[in-house]
Amino acid sequence: MGGWQPLSDDLPPEVRHFVEQLRLLKDRTGLSLVSLGARTAYSKSSWHRYLNATQPPPRQAVAALCRIAGLADTEAERFVVRWELAVQAWPRPAKPAGEDSATEYEDDPTLPWWDTPEEPRRRPGGRLLLYAVLLLLLMLVIAVVGALALG
Repeated sequence: MGGWQPLSDDLPPEVRHFVEQLRLLKDRTGLSLVSLGARTAYSKSSWHRYLNATQPPPRQAVAALCRIAGLADTEAERFVVRWELAVQAWPRPAKPAGEDSATEYEDDPTLPWWDTPEEPRRRPGGRLLLYAVLLLLLMLVIAVVGALALG
């Protein structure tokens, strides 16, 4: 890992191992941080933070890197397990004195468009049935009014 900044000595072993593996995976792609940012939903500066262990990456960023690196499903699953262990052990930033909410890591980051689950499609039958019932009621009212007018 020639061009990488040295990792802090006080990182938990799970975090250190994960970041080292993440760096190797990124190097395997041959992409620069700019190119990696262009091919994922995460910026160059975000990748810089993830790869230097200053912030844990979201699960979707790890999945995107695994896809770009061409990992098989089983390898990608192992990588996600490493991510889960690292995120649990990742040191949280200290909250400034007197401040209730400091910047925290995202537990549920926004999904990139390619990972967003499709919205369940509403069946048109429910709305169609409502229109049919309303039309039937309207025809019934017209029939009753017509019968009263003739009678």
